[in-house]
Amino acid sequence: MRKILHIDMDAFYASVEQRDRPELRGKPVIVGWPGERSVVCAASYEARKFGVHSAMPATRAMRLCPEGTFIHPDFEKYRAVSKHIREIFGRHTPLVEPLSLDEAYLDVTEELTGIPTATETAEVIRREIRSETHLTASAGVAPNKFLAKIASDWRKPDGCFVIRPHQVQQFLMPLPVRKIPGVGPATEKVLTDMGIATVGDLHVFSNAQLVARFGKWGTRLWELARGIDESPVVPSQKRKSWSSENTFPTDITIEEVAAYITAESQKLWKALSDKQLTGRTVTVKLRTGDFKTATRRLTPETPPSSGDDLARIGTELLTRFDFPPHSRYRLAGIGMSNFVDEEDEEEISDGLFRGQV
Repeated sequence: MRKILHIDMDAFYASVEQRDRPELRGKPVIVGWPGERSVVCAASYEARKFGVHSAMPATRAMRLCPEGTFIHPDFEKYRAVSKHIREIFGRHTPLVEPLSLDEAYLDVTEELTGIPTATETAEVIRREIRSETHLTASAGVAPNKFLAKIASDWRKPDGCFVIRPHQVQQFLMPLPVRKIPGVGPATEKVLTDMGIATVGDLHVFSNAQLVARFGKWGTRLWELARGIDESPVVPSQKRKSWSSENTFPTDITIEEVAAYITAESQKLWKALSDKQLTGRTVTVKLRTGDFKTATRRLTPETPPSSGDDLARIGTELLTRFDFPPHSRYRLAGIGMSNFVDEEDEEEISDGLFRGQV
């Protein structure tokens, strides 16, 4: 029987800012770029009481919480704190699978310091995080990753929830079916039409019936409804792509997009060169003012060899889009993938650069 933890930092970006700026403690803090086209990266629990949450348009957040303090994100600082937290994880197990800067799975079946139970390990890790970073974390403890992730959200913030093997069915049966990973609004509607509102309702259907309706994912749905998840904690995560994109304050012309792609190519190339990464595939992304989005990619015979080379390929890709000639663009981005020599990265994040989105 495996012992799995899911550790999730509480309102991570906002909590780091409140830690470093005492005048903001106990007040609503919104991490993001204020502006008509920006979104919230994170919100403190004080801001969440007003209905503010991550990925919400910044303008809506400002209407809901006019007294909230907007702070531009500092991802370099967040990555440094995240690295420290992962060092704490490493004291207890080498099996750490980061999901983002603020959460990770840990397999503590064989805990390195001799702590006998997973629950005690989770509490020790939470204490060490609080003592060393002055931040709080919530933990889920369970026999597998699926259950541990659900559990970590059960007593947020600054809580620990344990699902023991004999409690799995009792815990799962009354849960809304949307708690199952992969069940988004569209799938939830299909399940509702089938008379399925809770995880327990899924037990009426056989594996074959779910496969007939959902394909191979039906088996996964059948298994998760019964608390079955054999996926291991995988400590080696390789970054598959690096990219930079930005939503502009006003829509811009294709000529202005080309200038942006040229400038961002230099930044992206320098960052990848510092990490000794050489990508084979270049991707350019565009979104028009009326929200039509498309990407174009190219894998040249010879990988880009400089920032200028990357910029040349990126701007050439702009000619391959099918948008009308006089279109204007609200978002543009360039990225690289298919690396020649991929290396394990210290951190996993949403992107190399974070612009307004």
